[in-house]
Amino acid sequence: MSSEETTIRRRAVVTGMVQGVGFRWSAREEARRLGVAGWARNRSDGSVEVEVEGAAADVERMIDWLRAGPPGSAVDDVRVSDAAPDGDDAFRIRQTD
Repeated sequence: MSSEETTIRRRAVVTGMVQGVGFRWSAREEARRLGVAGWARNRSDGSVEVEVEGAAADVERMIDWLRAGPPGSAVDDVRVSDAAPDGDDAFRIRQTD
């Protein structure tokens, strides 16, 4: 990321058939490919929550990827909201909420 690029953070809640299909691990690989940081975790309601931080264009590419998901998943909806950047330097998988 160049010094002119603004760092942003987005929170996304992904619903559909998104647990038990490798969604979080695939998201981590895509995040690494795009060079964004953050985390993903399963939620007790069956959704997956993801926070993504990085250059705006890269974060938006990650959000687009979340809308499609990995093979084997079936994404019904992605609710996206802004979050404050917190300086994450890697993408991690977190414990279920």
